[in-house]
This record gives sequence, structure tokens and C-alpha cells, in this order.
Amino acid sequence: MTREGQTFAGESRWVTYVNFVKLPHTVFLLPFALVGATLGSYAATVTTARVLWIIVAFTSARFAAMGFNRIVDREFDARNPRTARRELPSGMLDLRSARIAVTVAAVLFALAAWRLSPLCLALSPFALLWIFFYSYTKRFTRWSHLVLGAGLAIAPVGGYLAVAGHWSTPWWMLVALATAVAAWSGGFDILYALQDVAFDRAHALHSLPASIGEWNAVRVARGLHVVTILALAAVGVASGAGWLYDAGVGIAAVLLAYEHSLIRRGDLSRLDAAFFMMNGIISVVFFGFVFAERIASGWVR
Repeated sequence: MTREGQTFAGESRWVTYVNFVKLPHTVFLLPFALVGATLGSYAATVTTARVLWIIVAFTSARFAAMGFNRIVDREFDARNPRTARRELPSGMLDLRSARIAVTVAAVLFALAAWRLSPLCLALSPFALLWIFFYSYTKRFTRWSHLVLGAGLAIAPVGGYLAVAGHWSTPWWMLVALATAVAAWSGGFDILYALQDVAFDRAHALHSLPASIGEWNAVRVARGLHVVTILALAAVGVASGAGWLYDAGVGIAAVLLAYEHSLIRRGDLSRLDAAFFMMNGIISVVFFGFVFAERIASGWVR
């Protein structure tokens, strides 16, 4: 039985917990949390300590969400050949330890939110409830991918609020940013679900590919990624960003197009590269352009 993608070899406790929550996947969304923080810096001063607490908040929330998902789905994971070697079904991690780790991560998230601002602390329970709720949605709706996207969209909004301390002006800038991330992550989750169509159908689990067919689901993912680019462009308009931001949006569009070129009808051999490598590159590169635009502005606007 082959090892699932993006996992590390080794049986140490550290490696077990890293693989338990697919820690490398943090690179997907953390840059977008920092995009939100960078945009928030136009409205308020950002400090190194605040950025570090944003990173702690995001990483701990993601750990709690992914760990909770693994706990909820452990019986399905045990039946799926692709996921049977995950830490809970394989016995590498016991259920009690998993629950403790998720609890510790949730407490750390609340602590980080408290350190950031009273507003972030007040909103933190709702963020956790939403991302925990996602783990059950595949049992009753084909649109679980969008529920996940909405949960991940909390990251850039939280990054902005942590720095600015209030909602954006104009109000729709943060809505556009959240829409971009929700559509982006929902789209790549649809692509990821292509691997489990037969299993989902056999076990009455809902996913878009299992419900409407693989290629129709790919078309939906493409449409969502068009929405991503349009929404990112709208954020640039709302924030008054310059050409570096626009260049970042353009490059993100090219990379998304390339990602979709890796997915071909009847051929999922390059799905792992499309899901992990390309999405990681997109988020890091886009953040790089947003940050470069901020530096070019001289931190004064």
C-alpha cells in the first residue's frame, strides 16, 4: 500500500503529528492570511509581534480543523485504500492523543486571537465552529467544497481584522477577498475529490464529482477559479493597489490555468502536482506581489 501524498517518512511522535494534519498544506492558506494582514497595514500600523500572532492563530486553527476532520472521518479513512495508512486508522496515533492535540490547538488559537484584539477573540468561537461543521457536510451535501472554501476564507479576513481592527473601507473589499479565497480553495478541493469518486459513491458520501460526474465537476472548479481572479482584481480596485498587485493577479491567473491543464479527462496522474505544488506556488507568489506593492508604496499612503 503506497504512502499518501505530502506525508513524511518516519515514525517519531513529531512526524506523526505533522502527517496527522498534513502540515505542509499550511503553505496553501497562510500566505493569504498574510495578504489580509498586508492590506490591513494600509489602515493601521503592523508590528512583527502581531504578524507572529497571526501566524500562530492561523496554524493552530488549521491544526484544530484538520485534526477534527481526521477524527470525524476516521472510519471512512480506514475503508478507503488511499487513506487507510493515515495516522488514526493505521494506529500510529490513538484517538485520545488526537483529541488532546485538537483541544490544545483550539486553546492556542483562542490565545492568539486574544493577543491580537478583542474583536478577533469574540469572533474566534464562530470561526472554530464553522471549520468543525465542515467535517460533517460531506454526509449530506455535494457542496461541502464550498463550505470548506468559506471556512478557509476566514484566514484573510482574520488577518486584515487583526491588523486594522475594523472592517474594510470600502466594505466590499473584504467581501471580495473572502470570495476569492473561498472560490479558489473550493475549486481545488473539487479537484482533490476526483481521487475518491468511486469510494464516495459506494459509501453514500457526497461530493461534486461523485454527484455530477468528474468532468462536470472540473468545469465547476474552472468557473470557481475564474471567480477567484475576478474577485482578486476587485480587491485591487478597492484598495487602490498599483501595478505590482495587478501583476500578481495576472500571474495567479496564468498559474491557475496551468494547474487546470494538468487535469485531463481520464488521467489523474498529475493531480497531486496540481493540488499541492501549484496551489502552494500560487499563494506564495501572489503574497509576494502584494507585499512588494506594499513596500513600493513606502508603507505610507
